[in-house]
Amino acid sequence: MGAVAAPSDPDERHEFDYFGAPLIRVVRSRLGWLLLLFIGGTLTGSVLQHFEGELSKVVALSFFIPLIIGTGGNAGSQTVSTIIRAMALKQVHVKDALRVALREMSSGLILGGILCGVAIARVSLWGVGPSLALTVGLTILAVCIWANVMGALVPLLAEKFHFDPTVASAPLIATLVDATGLAIYMAIAKAVLKEI
Repeated sequence: MGAVAAPSDPDERHEFDYFGAPLIRVVRSRLGWLLLLFIGGTLTGSVLQHFEGELSKVVALSFFIPLIIGTGGNAGSQTVSTIIRAMALKQVHVKDALRVALREMSSGLILGGILCGVAIARVSLWGVGPSLALTVGLTILAVCIWANVMGALVPLLAEKFHFDPTVASAPLIATLVDATGLAIYMAIAKAVLKEI
């Protein structure tokens, strides 16, 4: 897939001239990733199909899928933007990956903990029962931690392998967090809910 090939000079991607670049170059730099992410996007459907039985037993689980996917995507996108900016300012480098991952895990734990409490309170108001409220809350916590860590590592990995982090990172995080967030949700639901 030549469309996703990295520039031969790693610094070339940082000197990209938005208006000066031929349109075909812009399209080529994005097409490979979009095709890859389109195929990856089908993973979300595969996860839903895999857990179809669980969803049919506890239909209320499906009510909160958009909330979980949205929260994970937002957390991951915020982290990606923060890391790419720090990389552009030369504050973060590939060699800092472990340190960055641990820092983002900590921030994900704090943010996720706050959102977990809000989610439990909000879901409880729907009258769906404390077990489901706890399931959603714990999932939000886990997804925030996971999205933050992945949001930190994906741009660093892109940089390591000489891909442009700005093109690859945000859409890759959205696709990754959608599918894995659902898997996390169903795993927590199985552990907490007795009906599954």
